[in-house]
Amino acid sequence: AAARIEVAASLPEALAGARYIQENSPERLALKRDLFAQLDAAADPDAIIGSSTSSIPASEFTEGLPGRARCLVAHPVNPPYLIPVVELCPAPWTSEAAMQAARDIMLDIGQKPVTMRREIEGFILNRLQGALLHEAFRLAAAGIASAEDIDTTVKDGLGLRWSFMGPFETIDLNAPGGLADYCARYGGLYQSIGASQREPVPWDGALVEALAAERRGLLPAEDLTARRYWRDEQLMRLMRHKQQQDNGDENG
Repeated sequence: AAARIEVAASLPEALAGARYIQENSPERLALKRDLFAQLDAAADPDAIIGSSTSSIPASEFTEGLPGRARCLVAHPVNPPYLIPVVELCPAPWTSEAAMQAARDIMLDIGQKPVTMRREIEGFILNRLQGALLHEAFRLAAAGIASAEDIDTTVKDGLGLRWSFMGPFETIDLNAPGGLADYCARYGGLYQSIGASQREPVPWDGALVEALAAERRGLLPAEDLTARRYWRDEQLMRLMRHKQQQDNGDENG
């Protein structure tokens, strides 16, 4: 892989002949506006330009560009070299051709593109992750359970199913009659729970201090880097398993 990487001395040199361009600058709107103006001016007319922004809609930094129809968000998931999902989100003026071309490229390199139909803050993954995080903070703030036990509930409970099924497939399989049956059985329960989840707990002050102290008790700060390597190794093992299962399904 390293042999296929070239370092360019200038932006025009880097963009010359590029069919697809991925912008990965810091999450600052003014910086992205300036950079996308340069990218749009220097890139080949038919090149697709994607942004890895985690939360800023493409409409906020591409509106005034002559080539805005070829600009979109292509948000990867951290660490992107191990997790294959890429969220493709159009601005209101992004062309269907640009979206399809970006999707085809992502599929061709082994990623799992998710095509969004319109913009929304945080896209899909961060909104789903945020909903779970808000409830985790809420449970911790209420003293319902420790951070360790809340993590255990996800990694040894929900996470086992979610590693190979999404939330809709999960409930579709969890009632004899499928998704509609599940909603009929448990919809009232989740409506009641949802009514208690309307106000988010602020992520600051004594709550964050207590959670951070608990985490540092479980994992000292000097061990964070080693634990990240451990995480990546576990993700690689899981990805290999999923790829083997996918290949088996195709061959079967």
